[in-house]
Amino acid sequence: LILLLLARAWRKNKKRTVRSWGLCWCMPVDTAGGKGARAIMAYVTQREASRAGGSGDKREVVVILGAAGFDYHVFNMLFRDHPDCYRVAGFSVACEQNLGTAGEGGDGGAGDAGGGGGGNNKGKPRAAFRTYPAELAGPAYPHGIPSFAESELAAFVAQHEVDTAVFAYSDVSHERVMNVASVALAAGADFRVVAPQRVQLRGNKPVIAVTATRTGVGKSSVSRALLRWFKARGYRAVAVREPMPYGELSRQRCMRFASYEDLAEHRCTVEEREEYEGYVEQGLVIYSGVDYAEVLAAAEAESDVIIWDGGNNEVAFYAPDRLLVCADPLRPGHETSYHPGEVNARMADVFVITKTHEASSHDVLALKHSLARLSPSAPFVYVASETRLSGTPGELCEEELRGKRAVVVEDGPTTTHGGMRLGAGFVFAQHVGMAIVDPRGGAVGCIKRTFEQFAHLQFVVPAMGYSEAQMGDLVATLNAVSADVIVNGSPIDLARLIGPDRLNKPMVRVMYDVAPAPGGDISLDQVCEQFERDVLKPHNT
Repeated sequence: LILLLLARAWRKNKKRTVRSWGLCWCMPVDTAGGKGARAIMAYVTQREASRAGGSGDKREVVVILGAAGFDYHVFNMLFRDHPDCYRVAGFSVACEQNLGTAGEGGDGGAGDAGGGGGGNNKGKPRAAFRTYPAELAGPAYPHGIPSFAESELAAFVAQHEVDTAVFAYSDVSHERVMNVASVALAAGADFRVVAPQRVQLRGNKPVIAVTATRTGVGKSSVSRALLRWFKARGYRAVAVREPMPYGELSRQRCMRFASYEDLAEHRCTVEEREEYEGYVEQGLVIYSGVDYAEVLAAAEAESDVIIWDGGNNEVAFYAPDRLLVCADPLRPGHETSYHPGEVNARMADVFVITKTHEASSHDVLALKHSLARLSPSAPFVYVASETRLSGTPGELCEEELRGKRAVVVEDGPTTTHGGMRLGAGFVFAQHVGMAIVDPRGGAVGCIKRTFEQFAHLQFVVPAMGYSEAQMGDLVATLNAVSADVIVNGSPIDLARLIGPDRLNKPMVRVMYDVAPAPGGDISLDQVCEQFERDVLKPHNT
């Protein structure tokens, strides 16, 4: 009632100064000033007042801060079915989190989210600033929902009179999260982070979720090992992956991958192939999409158990019956300094420490002690990452590679925003005695810009190929580097995708998978046996 009265008074006197977020309070006044014992001080926003007497639209205006993944899921779960309470004005795009949205002009990278010029997305690739389509957004959004560069956040908040900014992407430092929060708060919007439990779907089939403290820790290798175990026991098991949708969103609402033809049908980019191809090669089925309720229904129709393979260090979209959290001893301390990796760690049922053969025993032990403080009851699994050549017909053998000069290609997200200076290809090349060359002198186009943006990269080329232009830059860079052999450490068969006729030097592919390592409390097989005993068998009876 007080707010309505203040709004009416404001309409009568437009010169009244009104400010942010409709608060009213009584406060004592210095009686020595002769102004009385108390005064009522009004602190009301202009937009609240104008809504009260203007259009009558009292809905909360929301912007979702994302990177084409968890942000869409948050919208679908919390906002799509409540148009009477919320109006989502747009999705921001953190371009540095998705290589397919960066490096092709403009400033949509990792810079300050407070830049001016709201909505100025000139020079950005079309895929970066797609409209979330009406078919997915629902009847309240007949024209869909626009997206914009996160660097334009402050201007967007002002232009659209945003009430709340919802943070919904992953693999960012705690400091970075609060940098973005500060931009939103200074612009006049509340800042909100969503609890995983509020957006997790619960289906009818048991779920094991595999998440991580950072990207590039080896989640998919662990997930595939779990799938193989259950399939060997006769269970119907499928994986579900968090999306990295770079295509037409309305055509990607629910996707199933079981063959190379499926990858081609859905026009998968390099990053999308990095998520799915490892499953296809092993005869495993993996789902992904944009509408994860629809994905869940499809996956449950052909499974007894679902393995959630999380993207980056994102939280699980499905409520898990067992949560495995992977952690990387090559990046000690990151388990408590990156979001939402620490959230995952605090919820863990089991910790999986990967790459134990590459890290020092000191770092492995320090990581174990740190994780134990976050989830004291969770047992530890230790695994190593074993590398080998793919064995493709005509591929050079290890003996033939020794002493040759190598240009190494690695997984893009892991070596860019994941912060890793090397990957499986680099480790293998060193192991067989190859001379690894610095590729930066031959970098062109988007590859050159990526090296400039991520200064820690020195001896590996991040796999880029989110458009024909980017693929062309990758090929031109590899051809320009003075080397004898290309060592492909990315999770996909780049030679198959690029075509051998486009490269001027041979390419070998390094495969990697998890193997048991000493030092843990329990093995992956024992985790599966316990899950079968405690969850699967009771569920089936």
